[in-house]
Amino acid sequence: MRETLSDKPQPLRQPTPHFAAAASDGDAAGSPRPGWAQTLLVYTEAPTLRMLLLGFSAGLPLLLVFGTLSFWLREAGIDRTTIGYLSWVGLAYGFKWVWAPLVDRLPIPLLTRLLGRRRSWLLLSQAVIMAALVGMALTDPKLALLPVVWCALAVAFASATQDIALDAFRIESAEVQRQAALAAAYQTGYRMAMIWAGAGVLWIAARAEVVNAAGVATYQHGAWQTAYLVMAASMLLGVVTVLFSPEPARRELPPARNAAEWLQSALVEPFADFLRRYGKHAVLILMLIAVYRISDVVMGIMANPFYVDMGYTKDEVATVTKIYGVIMTLVGAFLGGVLAMRLGVMRVLMLGAVLSAASNLLFAWLGSRGHDVQALVFVISADNLSSGIASAAFIAYLSSLTNINYSATQYALFSSMMLLLPKFLAGYSGVFVDAFGYANFFTVTALLGLPVLLLVWLASRMKMPSGP
Repeated sequence: MRETLSDKPQPLRQPTPHFAAAASDGDAAGSPRPGWAQTLLVYTEAPTLRMLLLGFSAGLPLLLVFGTLSFWLREAGIDRTTIGYLSWVGLAYGFKWVWAPLVDRLPIPLLTRLLGRRRSWLLLSQAVIMAALVGMALTDPKLALLPVVWCALAVAFASATQDIALDAFRIESAEVQRQAALAAAYQTGYRMAMIWAGAGVLWIAARAEVVNAAGVATYQHGAWQTAYLVMAASMLLGVVTVLFSPEPARRELPPARNAAEWLQSALVEPFADFLRRYGKHAVLILMLIAVYRISDVVMGIMANPFYVDMGYTKDEVATVTKIYGVIMTLVGAFLGGVLAMRLGVMRVLMLGAVLSAASNLLFAWLGSRGHDVQALVFVISADNLSSGIASAAFIAYLSSLTNINYSATQYALFSSMMLLLPKFLAGYSGVFVDAFGYANFFTVTALLGLPVLLLVWLASRMKMPSGP
């Protein structure tokens, strides 16, 4: 490989952020599709490899304050309704557009001078994530739930900030033709981290448990403490990657003459630019973004309580997720990236929407099987495959919508909208399960995906202006 993770970035070519590029089959401008060999070689380039590692850093915190935390809380005796409400910690990801302009423009004293705008915010957010995870590890939710909640909020806020800086870092690190590959690499690292933060935590906690005289391991805070401390240490992979990565080529912006002008350029202009470029179609685009992942996100908060209530052990869930989940996640993310480059993003968005909704129905079927490990293997494999395909295409789609002058703020707006409504609805998931049961819950979450199919179809038929 000619490049290393510390190579200097090449000058960036301004990508054209327009809807037609996202909605086309890849040759709207008359350019030929790349051959298979050229398509696959992009995965060996330094920016792609960096995004794999940074994707791991981005994916690690999410489950630790969402799905995995729900497993921990359920085992500690916390009721499902409370667990559902606590998932609103994840709303921090839905409001990150509020402080995204600061991450986009505001320098951090000394750190920005040493590392650059993007890397300084990445490093700061990673440090806060590590500290807050240590705080969660040192607190037993069975004895004091509130400190765990506050630490989880800190993790979510810092993780959302890392996402803002990292999305801008990714978009500014390569031209638009390579964004699908970077998205696939990012998604692969992200999903691997989620498996480590899901299956890995369960495996570590199970190994750290001490069985009683009857050979049974009851709830032990020490086991979870060990697991979360390991997760905090795992963030060092992202820290090292940031330190050895080049800062993307800096785009000089006209200096603001006063505070009002700075606020206009930092807060107002990114959103005004989006509305100018997409006009009346902006509403459709935002609607699609707001609901595309609704089936997965709403279902996700109850997945681990479901495993606990169905009698699956930490070892069983960890083993199935670690082996089959990893394989199918990597296959899904790779297929999503390749298919997006070969067939066009919108076609793969439609495929991902169908698969995501259908995989939720499999969980309803799993609930009728009782304690069936083979069925668990099949369902988790199918769910991870569909999620990998959908996520890789969706990230590439969101990236194609941004103007590089406002990459952090605009992408934060898109990814925030992607999570805001689903995470709000997920807060009531425990109440729904208590009232109607798991089977009805999983079926309803699958039906939530039907409007997504219509929106993707409408978006794919729209013709948009090709210039910013």
